[in-house]
Amino acid sequence: MTNVFSIGSLNMDVVYQVSALPKPGETIQSLSRKLFPGGKGANQAVAAARSGGSVWMIGAVGDDSYGEALLSALQADGIRTETVHPTEGDTGTAFITVDAHAENHIVLAAGANGRLSPSDIPEWIWGEAAMIMLQNEIPWPVNWHVLESARKRGIPVIMNAAPAMHIEEEAFPLIPILVVNETELEAISGQRVRDLADARAAAGMLIVRGVNNVLVTLGSQGSLWVAHGEEEFWTPAFRVEPVDTTAAGDTFIGAFAAEYASGAPVQQALRFASAAAAIAVTREGAQISVPRREEILHFMEQRG
Repeated sequence: MTNVFSIGSLNMDVVYQVSALPKPGETIQSLSRKLFPGGKGANQAVAAARSGGSVWMIGAVGDDSYGEALLSALQADGIRTETVHPTEGDTGTAFITVDAHAENHIVLAAGANGRLSPSDIPEWIWGEAAMIMLQNEIPWPVNWHVLESARKRGIPVIMNAAPAMHIEEEAFPLIPILVVNETELEAISGQRVRDLADARAAAGMLIVRGVNNVLVTLGSQGSLWVAHGEEEFWTPAFRVEPVDTTAAGDTFIGAFAAEYASGAPVQQALRFASAAAAIAVTREGAQISVPRREEILHFMEQRG
């Protein structure tokens, strides 16, 4: 089995189900409140593990009950957590409001995620990692350190630029695979993205700036892969009735990483990831919604 490392956030998700998302200044009553293990780093780790990868999690949790619960959840999926650092203080949390159409608003409180530092990344991982996943819910100096170190050793990195933030020009050439949705692509490229043609043009701009491959996730419109050397292709999404889109992107990325790291061609890995994300949006919660490999393959077989 190839080792996939997720270096990123661990959050406890506090999810409020509502009829409609609140307007500015409006107070509304929630239909329910539930707690789910989450965080982009942990979600992607779970997706990769359930897709068949051998996964390690690198991150930080606080010394509270949330931290203990998050580690237990990862371990239940066979994810190695020895490299998750316990710190004093609170664990990261995400406050998520989901409406009747499965759209969501998310507010993050970094907690222990904000205390992760480059020194917390053990040197031995560079000899073990076949693939690394990064996200923007940990301090940028950690991501920069990982991108530089992985580049020197030829280790592929999937950089999920979420939440959207400014990326230094010097960092673009260090990114083998940049994953963005429409909003993140607009923020990073500076170009408006209204349709597939806009996404193609904006992704091409990031290739010119040094990124080797750009993967644009377009929700129900599928995904677009644009590579250095003008290779590109679009992968359609599977049609399902969504219930909660909270972890759809994380499921897609983790499933793609596991399949791609195992040696699957890009197009095969993208179709596999699309199926995983399609199943995830039909369920509530973040990690709890992530399907296992057997489910994904069965779903793909049924859909042809």
